[in-house]
Formats: sequence, structure tokens, C-alpha cells
Amino acid sequence: MSLKDTIIADMKDAMRAKDALRLGTIRMLLAAVKLKEIDDRVEVDDTMAIAIVDKLIKQRKDSIEAYVKAERPELAAIEQAEIEVLKAYLPARMSAQEVTNAVQAIIAELGATGPGDMGKVMGAVKTQLAGKADMGQVSAAVKAGLQP
Repeated sequence: MSLKDTIIADMKDAMRAKDALRLGTIRMLLAAVKLKEIDDRVEVDDTMAIAIVDKLIKQRKDSIEAYVKAERPELAAIEQAEIEVLKAYLPARMSAQEVTNAVQAIIAELGATGPGDMGKVMGAVKTQLAGKADMGQVSAAVKAGLQP
């Protein structure tokens, strides 16, 4: 069963359970998936769906930051609850040590020597670790690995 099918099944379950927060979050996710399909004229696969979930989580984190600055904790709590619903659709994340090891292996494989090779390394890392690790953490590991 694809991730998209799982999301649709979960939406039906949320409808039956009358779980408004979960239902609204899943509908928002499905809308983002359908928008991607229509805009790019593609069928969203699991990798694309994971990227969409990551993007939505990042948006929620940015909103939480804005709500905290505006002293609106009730709105920040709603965004945090949506993040928890969205996290269920992400695969298990790699630990910091696993990310560092994977980045070091890619750097060695590409023969990268310094900060000038960052773009080349990040391109390879993104294809291998997409959806498996937080890209902010990956970027920091690449920078650290390319320091002279």
C-alpha cells in the first residue's frame, strides 16, 4: 500500500472517529498531494509524498515560532498537534551519528576535499537521504565534513 493510499485510509478512519483535528490535518495533506499532482502532472509516489509531509511540518514549525513571538500559545498548540499527526507519515529518521557516517561515506566516495565541493556533495546526499534525515542536520554534517 502506497503512502497516499495510507493517508486516504487514515482520512476515512478520522471521519468515522469524528476526530476533527486529525481529519483537518489529513485533508490539508491530501490537498497538498493533489496540488502537486495537478501542477506537475505526475502521480505522487512515496518519495514525493514524504517531501510534501516534510514541507508541511517545516511550515508548521515556522508558524509555531511566529505564534510564540506573538504570544499566541493556543495557536502554537494547534500547529504542534498538526505536526504530531503529520509525523506519522514519515519514515523513521536517522540518528545524528548515522547521518554523519553516511555523509562521510559520500564525501569519500566523491573525493570531495573542501567547501567548494559542497554543492556536489549536497546533491548526492539529497538523493540518498531524502526522507530519511532532517536536511538541516544533513547540511550541518556536510559543512563539518568538508572543513579543511
